[in-house]
Amino acid sequence: MSQDEAPQRKVIHVDMDAFYASVEQRDDPSLRGRPVAVGGSKARGVVAAASYEARVFGVKSAMPSVTAARRCPDLVFVPPRFDVYRAVSEQIRAIFAHYTALIEPLSLDEAYLDVSEDLHRLGSARAIAEDIRARIKAETGLTASAGVSYNKFIAKLASDQNKPDGICVIPPHKGAAFVASLPVRRFHGVGPVTAAKMERLGILTGADLRAQPIEMLRANFRSSADYLFRAARGEDDRPVRVDRATKSVGAERTFDRDLTDPAELLAALDRVAEAAWARVDRSGAAGRTVTLKLRFTDFRTITRARSFAMPLADQAGFLAAGVSLLEAQLPVPSGVRLLGLTLSGILEDEEMEAEQEILLL
Repeated sequence: MSQDEAPQRKVIHVDMDAFYASVEQRDDPSLRGRPVAVGGSKARGVVAAASYEARVFGVKSAMPSVTAARRCPDLVFVPPRFDVYRAVSEQIRAIFAHYTALIEPLSLDEAYLDVSEDLHRLGSARAIAEDIRARIKAETGLTASAGVSYNKFIAKLASDQNKPDGICVIPPHKGAAFVASLPVRRFHGVGPVTAAKMERLGILTGADLRAQPIEMLRANFRSSADYLFRAARGEDDRPVRVDRATKSVGAERTFDRDLTDPAELLAALDRVAEAAWARVDRSGAAGRTVTLKLRFTDFRTITRARSFAMPLADQAGFLAAGVSLLEAQLPVPSGVRLLGLTLSGILEDEEMEAEQEILLL
C-alpha cells in the first residue's frame, strides 16, 4: 500500500428478515408458518409488512389490503406494534455496538456497520457478520441477513442476495463483476420509474449501465449521473455515518370511512399533524419541507409539498403548511381513505441529493 493510499474499508449491511412480521410470528406461535400481513385489514388499509409465507403469493409492503387478501385468501392481518419493534431494534443496535462504534441505522430493521477495525480479533469481516447474526438469533429469536463488502453500495446489494437468514461476501476483486451481473432495478435509489426509463434506453443490467458514457448519463439522469457511473463500476466512497440525519419524519392515518367533507378532512389533518410533530420532537429533526399525502377511494395517491427558506420551528407552522396544501386540493375529487403529513430534513451532501433525485425522476 502506498503512503497516500487509504486502507480498504470493511462494511457490513445487516438487514432483518421480514422484521415486523417475524416479530409477530415470534410472539404468537399460532402465526408461525402462516401468511401474515402487518397493518390493514381484509377490507381497508395498506400492508406495512408481509411474512415470507405471504410473499409467496405476491403480498408485499405498501400493497392495498384488499389486493393482498385477494391474492392470499388465508392471509392473517395483525395490527402493528411499533413500540415492540422499536424495543427489539434497540436490542439489535446494542449487539452492533459490541463490534463497532461506527453504526449508521437506515431504519428499525437495517444498518451499515464499519468493521475495518477488528475489535475482538475475529479475523475477518465475514467472521464478524456471522457472529452478529448468531447473537441476534440467540438474543431475539429472529434471523438477519448480511452483506459484507468494501463499500456501502455493494454491501447493501449483497445483503439481499441470499435472503432470508443468509450472508453474502463480495471482496474488492469481485465487486465490479458482481454489480455487472445484477439488474439495475436492484440498485439502491433506482425506483420503478427510473428502472422503466433505463429499460427504454436499453439499460437492463449493471453491465449495460457501465457501457454508457458519462455524457449519455448526464443527459438522461442529470445530477444522478455521477452516482450511477461510479455505482456501475462498484465504486462508492461514502463513509458509514454515525451522525446520519433523519431524512423525514411524519405520520399518516387510514380512515374507517372515506372522507369528503372539508371540515372533517381539516380536523383529521390536525390530528395527524399533532402525531407527526410529536415524532419530530422526539427525533430532533429539523426540516424545511412539508409533504401532504392523500390516498383516494380508488387507491390513487398524490403528494403535494412546500419548502421554506428556513426549517420549521413549531407545530403551528407545520400544521399551517399542511392546511395550505390540503386546501389547495379542496373539494377532493373522491373520498379520501388515507391522509399523511411529513417533515423532510435538508439533504446532507451531493451524494444523497443524487440518490434522492433518482427516486424523483
